[in-house]
Amino acid sequence: MTEATLEKLKILTAAAKYDVSCSSSGTVRRNDGKGVGNTVGGIGICHSFAADGRCISLLKVMLTNYCKYDCAYCINRRSNDIPRASLSVSEVVNITMEFYRRNYIEGLFLSSGVVRNPDYTMERLVRIAKELRVTHRFNGYIHLKSIPGASRELVNEAGLYADRMSVNIEIPHEASLKYLAPEKDFKSIYEPMGYIKQGSLECAEDRKHMVKVPRFVPAGQSTQMIVGASADTDRDILFRSSALYSMPTMRRVYYSGYVSVNTYDTRLPALKQPPLVRENRLYQADWLMRFYQFKADEITDSDNPNLDLEVDPKLGWALRHPEAFPVDVNRAPYEMILRVPGVGVKSAALIVNARKFRHLNSDHLKKIGVAMNRAKYFITCGELAVCSIADTSPEYVRHQLLAREQRKENTLQLSFDFG
Repeated sequence: MTEATLEKLKILTAAAKYDVSCSSSGTVRRNDGKGVGNTVGGIGICHSFAADGRCISLLKVMLTNYCKYDCAYCINRRSNDIPRASLSVSEVVNITMEFYRRNYIEGLFLSSGVVRNPDYTMERLVRIAKELRVTHRFNGYIHLKSIPGASRELVNEAGLYADRMSVNIEIPHEASLKYLAPEKDFKSIYEPMGYIKQGSLECAEDRKHMVKVPRFVPAGQSTQMIVGASADTDRDILFRSSALYSMPTMRRVYYSGYVSVNTYDTRLPALKQPPLVRENRLYQADWLMRFYQFKADEITDSDNPNLDLEVDPKLGWALRHPEAFPVDVNRAPYEMILRVPGVGVKSAALIVNARKFRHLNSDHLKKIGVAMNRAKYFITCGELAVCSIADTSPEYVRHQLLAREQRKENTLQLSFDFG
């Protein structure tokens, strides 16, 4: 690699770090002995973490950070005076193959600024993926960013070579998006999402009737929303996420706390640091929608449009609905046991199976894996002391749990100071 290429690579990997939708799981692409590399297991290929805590699993790079758009929240916006660079198709292909052979990476996450027009940019991304797959027989993981506004033909061709594709929606309300990024609209974002969905469904249908069918985006698609760049509430974000998850091919919605990279733009909030706690609460709420059978309008409501930053969303819901507790773990349905703070998906299933054979008590629940320090306020199983939320109050339970968390943090701090 020449010094010029290395310098461009430094610029373009730094420019790509704000995109967190670089998921790396959900597909199996085995090596048939004729190609290079493989993606086996479908459980992710993450190995290391950046200084800010984000997981690095792929060569995460932009094809170019030149962009025709002037989005207020983007570091690569047209009006910013920053170092710019572009890699050629052959440079990206060669870098990927050389890095893979040296065991630096196990796959590629490729995005790009929009130059000339969406189709011109998308065509170059497709050429890279096609050359890796066809010419170099590369079987590693490839995640391609679909360019908003790209044609159906190019998106369909990209889907034949990529394991996963993503189109970032960025802002949950179109009015807010138009305010911060006047050159974008939801139509240009949702159209490629629709092409990916349609291609995946057609592929699945063809595989029912034919033996050999080219795979189409086998790991589905993902997207990203920026948290804190606009005035949209957590309720707005979660409702948008819920609608996106109704698409059969949508695997993950990622949330990225806004980093104040363009402090001069008065349309943006003046944040001293990214809202990382809020970002974390949104991920927890997202988990509730995906695995705990919660609806978006249950996690937040008109009286509480934003998530409580002091407690997780599941505990927050329980504190707002004391009438639903205590839950009898020996009688309650699985769906209600799932809603008990301190009980996870696996624990709830184990409880339902175990109570068929014996009456469960607190010792059994501890062995199953229930966090009794939380759950004891929301359940009953016969011998528990009277301290449930129905016998005290939501305020008392909240105070007790927050005090315990504070004591835990103080203990950890002391162990760091004297360890």
